[in-house]
This record gives sequence, structure tokens and C-alpha cells, in this order.
Amino acid sequence: MPNTVRDWMSKPVIVVDPDSSVKYALTLMRRRKIHSVVVAISEKNPTYGIVTSTDIRDKIVAANRNPAELTVREIMSGPIITGSPDWTLMECSQVMQKHRIHHLPIADETGALIGLISATDIFTAVEEAGWQEEEGWMNEEG
Repeated sequence: MPNTVRDWMSKPVIVVDPDSSVKYALTLMRRRKIHSVVVAISEKNPTYGIVTSTDIRDKIVAANRNPAELTVREIMSGPIITGSPDWTLMECSQVMQKHRIHHLPIADETGALIGLISATDIFTAVEEAGWQEEEGWMNEEG
């Protein structure tokens, strides 16, 4: 039974420039039916930020701000942590819980982004695969 982050993460990671407009990021998210975009803050020493649908709700809509007049840099969270594709979903869930995040970019050993896992992906994994405590995670028998 697949139970690593690699098995459940979304690919490819959608990355935007920090100087992109929030309107651009919002349109990209809507068209691709995704809830977050990663922001490439620095390419020398891979550093990333993130903009999520929660940021759009809280920092744009609730604040009555125009997304065409703001850059992604102005509303992103960051720098952010990245996860490993080899983590179990339990390890990933614990890291996400500790940092109070719902979206976690996944990087390979070189720091290159290879995917993104969300709380929804973990929810789907549990729902599809079931849960069996004796094995500490998921089992097809549920």
C-alpha cells in the first residue's frame, strides 16, 4: 500500500515570480483548480514562499483589496519549509500540524521542488486507503 508523500503529492508544482500580480496568481489557481502556488523568492539558495486560497480570502477579499494592484510578494507567507518525498504520511501530517500549515511543497535532495502535498491530499489518502492502527498507518483492508 503506498503511504509515502511521493505516492500522494500533486505534480507539477506551480511556481510564480514574487513580482507577479495577485490577480495573475488567482487566475492561475482557478484555472488549474489548485489551492496554492509556490513563490520562487531566490534561485541561488532555493528559498520559497507560498500563496494559498486562505491568503486570497483573508488578505484580499476580507480586506477589500484589489488583486490587480498587489504583488504576490505582498501577501505570500515565507520563507517556507519543504518536506521530503520519502516521509510517511504520518510524518508529513505531524510536521504540517506542528507548523500549522495546510500545504507543504516537497523537494528532492538537491532542493528542487518535485511536488506539493496538502491536507486534502492526506484526507483523500485516509479515505481511499483506510486506517489500521496495528500497522500504524494505512492498509487496504481498512
